[in-house]
Amino acid sequence: MIVAGLPFLSCECRRTCHDSALIIDRSAVRQMAGQAKMLFSLRSVPEDELRTIASGQTPAAYASSLELDALPPAFVAARALRWAAQGFPEPWSTAFLIIRHEDGRIVGGCGFKTPPRQGRVDVGYAVAPAAQKQGAATAALEMLVEVARGAGASELLAEIAPSNYASTRVVEKAGFQQVGERLDEDNEHVIQWLRSVA
Repeated sequence: MIVAGLPFLSCECRRTCHDSALIIDRSAVRQMAGQAKMLFSLRSVPEDELRTIASGQTPAAYASSLELDALPPAFVAARALRWAAQGFPEPWSTAFLIIRHEDGRIVGGCGFKTPPRQGRVDVGYAVAPAAQKQGAATAALEMLVEVARGAGASELLAEIAPSNYASTRVVEKAGFQQVGERLDEDNEHVIQWLRSVA
């Protein structure tokens, strides 16, 4: 299957027997000059690790496989914990790590900023500087689309600063359409991008 220019080889959602993390294993490969360049998957962050990240620390289990600045920020982990405390299930109450299959390294994070409101969820993603321009954000966003669809959402919203050209390209490749603009909670101008997943 080809989605947004990326051939996807497989898609499987499962819980591993050695931990409770939800694994989204959609082996996304980017084609470059006819050769597979990178593979990615998503791994949900278990609650105990979310607590560690929310406190500003790095979970010990990640130390040897983490690219610099790849973890979700503390406020993202804290937000996921708040949604969980309010009774929202995964995938709305967690964050996901973006794993590069080539070497098993954590190269970024992504997830849903909100539980569904009238079928719409907000998405966010970030990739470590050392792993940018390798297809990780595009692959992660495509996997989030599938997760949202499978969990019953009908639309995904991404809000992006006009100066963030790389992220704009990611949402365009993923089939999002520009639908508006606004000042966000930090009083920053953002462009709103929407994709139907129903």
